[in-house]
Amino acid sequence: MDALPLHLGAEGDAVRDLQQRLAAVGFDASVEPRGSFGESTHTTVLAFQAHRGLPETGVCDLATWTALVEAGYRLGDRLLYLKSPMVRGDDVAELQRLLGTLGFDAGRVDGILGPHTERALYDFQRNAGLTTDGVCGREVLVSLDRLGQSPGRSTNVAGVREREFLRSQPPVLSGRRIVVGEAGGLDALVRAIDRALEDADAIVAGLHHPHPSVQAVEANAFQADLYLGLVLSDDPRCEASYYATSGFESAGGRRLAELLTECFQHIDNVAVAPAQGRWLPILRETRMPAVVCGVGPPSVVVERTAEFAEATHEALARWCASPFKP
Repeated sequence: MDALPLHLGAEGDAVRDLQQRLAAVGFDASVEPRGSFGESTHTTVLAFQAHRGLPETGVCDLATWTALVEAGYRLGDRLLYLKSPMVRGDDVAELQRLLGTLGFDAGRVDGILGPHTERALYDFQRNAGLTTDGVCGREVLVSLDRLGQSPGRSTNVAGVREREFLRSQPPVLSGRRIVVGEAGGLDALVRAIDRALEDADAIVAGLHHPHPSVQAVEANAFQADLYLGLVLSDDPRCEASYYATSGFESAGGRRLAELLTECFQHIDNVAVAPAQGRWLPILRETRMPAVVCGVGPPSVVVERTAEFAEATHEALARWCASPFKP
């Protein structure tokens, strides 16, 4: 949307659209006039961001708007199938959850209908005796609803596959393909981390780009075992975030976020917040365990670059040895 970002004091049709979409997904700001972004809308945006695992700013930026649009889709609202650009929405995420719970590996529950989801849909149709066309329509939904009510089904196969893959990897940094990305202002820290990892014989790619989706594409093309994103923040607390959404979380991402949090606590003058599961675009779009770490304030990062690099190296080494909690 061209009017983004929307924040306190904004007015007009874009704000009215925002308010209508918020209300449609259960977050109503009707105590103030439609088209006026006041305190009620600000509070409602905050609540929606908290619910979706987005940074809680009260400002409707592109990530918030995208999440809001996708939240408006319910499974059955439209036909779902693989196309370009790939279909995104909460209806896709629900399809992935249902397929995964039934043992059909649709990949991570990310709300993006890609090749993994299409393959799982084909497999489901074939096993259910349905037309195998890769299209999720009424026939598929009826079968999913019937089979999804079977007792004892709760584990998503995508989470099991992630753990199996991580368990099969070598327990050392040597030979591991690691991407370290930053959106600006942290070139020196990325270089320091890269050097420490290369000294341990890891295969490292440093990414320097402001757009998270670009970094996700490059990390996927690099076929990384792990993505670590660094964001310079004015917040006095460092916070590590991993991918999590309703019905799914990355076990590998959570483990690394917790290890980074633990290791950063030993750096002088650095406060650390608990690791958080979030729905950030870079965490959602990368195909490997991923963590985004906000570090700050800038003056402390500059003074403690070597310590941040050492702590990151320690956390990554410990992650390779034990990439998820049993």
